[in-house]
Amino acid sequence: MIYATSVLLLLCSLTANADLVRFDLKKRDNSEFVRQIKAAGKPSYKSTEGSVVINDYQNSQYYGEISLGNPEQKFEVIFDTGSSDLWVASSQCDDSCGRHAKYDSTKSSSYVQNGTIFEIQYGSGPVAGFESIDNMNMGGLMVKSQEFAEVTDASGLGIAYKLGKFDGILGLAFPILSVNKVPTAFQNVVDQGLVDSAEFAFYLGNSRRDKGELVFGGYDTAHFTGDLTWVPLLSATYWEITMDAFAVGGTSYVSDGAKAIVDSGTSLLTGPSDVVAGIAEQIGAKEIIAGEYMVGCDSEKLAPIDITIAGKVYTLDPADYLIPDGDECLFGMIGLDIPRPSGPLYILGDIFMRKYYTVFDTANERVGFALADHGR
Repeated sequence: MIYATSVLLLLCSLTANADLVRFDLKKRDNSEFVRQIKAAGKPSYKSTEGSVVINDYQNSQYYGEISLGNPEQKFEVIFDTGSSDLWVASSQCDDSCGRHAKYDSTKSSSYVQNGTIFEIQYGSGPVAGFESIDNMNMGGLMVKSQEFAEVTDASGLGIAYKLGKFDGILGLAFPILSVNKVPTAFQNVVDQGLVDSAEFAFYLGNSRRDKGELVFGGYDTAHFTGDLTWVPLLSATYWEITMDAFAVGGTSYVSDGAKAIVDSGTSLLTGPSDVVAGIAEQIGAKEIIAGEYMVGCDSEKLAPIDITIAGKVYTLDPADYLIPDGDECLFGMIGLDIPRPSGPLYILGDIFMRKYYTVFDTANERVGFALADHGR
C-alpha cells in the first residue's frame, strides 16, 4: 500500500558487511510531495473476502532498481510492505503504462511462460495482466525463477502512474496476500539461501544528505539506539499488529486497542476519518481535501502524538508529523475509513518509520522497533 510523502530514489548497491544486502535511499523535496498530495486527493480502498487493498499508488515514495531476464532488463520498483505481488509494465501494455520501462519476454533467454491471469481491483479501477517467470537480480541477489506479473492495463492507477517514476511494485508482505498466492520475491530470497536471516529492515533518512537504507538479511545496529522492541503480528498477512492506544497531547483517541498495519508504502499515518478530524481540530489544522489537512508550521504550539504498542509509548513530535510547504505544513495523518471486519484500521507509514527503525521478521512473524539514529 503506497500513499507517498516525498518520492525517494532508492539506488541499489550490494555491500559486503555482516552478510547484509543494502539499498541506499534518497529523499525528494517536501514541497514537491505536498503538491502531489493536493493533486491526487484521498486514497480509497476495496475490500474482498476480508482483505483490504488501499488505492494509494498515486505518489509512490520508495523505489529502486531490479532487473529481470537474460540479458537483464532494468526496472524501478516500489518496495512495499503493504502488498505481496511483484509486477512490472509489460511490452504488451496499452497507453496506460505511459513511457515506463516494459518487460519484453522475447528478449530474455531465461523467460518461462505462465499465462495465469493477474488482476488487482483498486478503488479507481483495475491493474491487469498475466503471470510470467524469469530470473531476477535484486541488488546482487540472483533469484531464480521468480514469478511476477506483466501488467498490460494500468488504468486503475490513473495518470499519476502513467507519468510517474516507478515501473512496478515489489511487495514485501506475506504470500497469502498475493493475487495468485505465488511466492513473494523475499520468500524466494530466503528459500534459495541468498540471505542468512529471514529479516529485512528500513532506515528512512530525514534529508537529502541523510540517506536511508533498506537492508535484506538482518538489520544494522548502527542505525538505531537502544534495543529493539519486538511486537508479534496478529496474522501473517499484512504486517498487522495491535496498537494499544493513540493519544494527542493527552487526549485519547484509542484506548481499548485497534488494528494497525506497518507499511513502508504509506508515507503518512492514516486512521478513521472522524478520529483524524478530531485530531485536526485539536491542533488547529484546516481541511484542504476530504480527509487531508494543512496547519501552521509553528510546531512549538502543537501537541505530540503518543502511540502505544505492546505497552511501550512511541512519541511523534510535531517536527516528526508535519511536512513543510512554504509557510504551511501538511498534517501527516489522513482520514481513511475501512469498515469491519477488516477495520477500523490504522496505518503506521513512513511518518512513523522515519523516527523508528523498523525490522520485519518473516520467520518469527514479528516486527521490531527502535529509535532511529539520524546522527551517524
